[in-house]
Amino acid sequence: MGSDHYFSASPSSSENLRRIRVSLAGRDVEVTTAGGVFSPEHVDGGTAVLLSNTPPPPAGGHLLDLGCGWGPIALSLAIDAPRATIWAVDVNERALDLVRRNAEELGLDNVNAVQPEDVPSDVTFRTIRSNPPIRVGKDVLHGMLETWIPRLAERSDAWLVVQRNLGSDSLQRWLAASLDRGYSVTRAATGRGFRVLKVRRHGSTETGTIALP
Repeated sequence: MGSDHYFSASPSSSENLRRIRVSLAGRDVEVTTAGGVFSPEHVDGGTAVLLSNTPPPPAGGHLLDLGCGWGPIALSLAIDAPRATIWAVDVNERALDLVRRNAEELGLDNVNAVQPEDVPSDVTFRTIRSNPPIRVGKDVLHGMLETWIPRLAERSDAWLVVQRNLGSDSLQRWLAASLDRGYSVTRAATGRGFRVLKVRRHGSTETGTIALP
């Protein structure tokens, strides 16, 4: 794909729409994917590990899928929590179009697929679920987490899946060192070469922040 990556805002590669069958939130469904998005042929292994090792989402409130791709996490959240508002966030417009298409076809009217800047600044999240784009590089990845993790509501969790050989342990250490005392970071699960990290924002009178150097 050359310089055209799944984290490109407007992929230049051929769209090449395709239909695939997948299991999401215990339902066998058919969805549309395309070239120029992450894992268009199937649910990525890391995403599958994340979906298998996280608890049911909160029944209401705002829930975030950060780096949504064609939508397996966001769609699963929407199926499991039909009264919640799901925010599917990505910089890739093709991916966002696919999430909208898939949500409509599955009758899920609680999914907002948007660019990061289109999430209202006053929204806080009852949970964040993410298979983050590690290959964008540390600076961009850390910037994403510095932006979104502080938007967790109190007594809420972010769940991140990262391949072990792509830096899951170093990311866990960075999170633990960078987040203030209102948070805790633990390894919640390991499977198929991936680690699931749980970031908990505890209840406090302080505003959760990330301590920057």
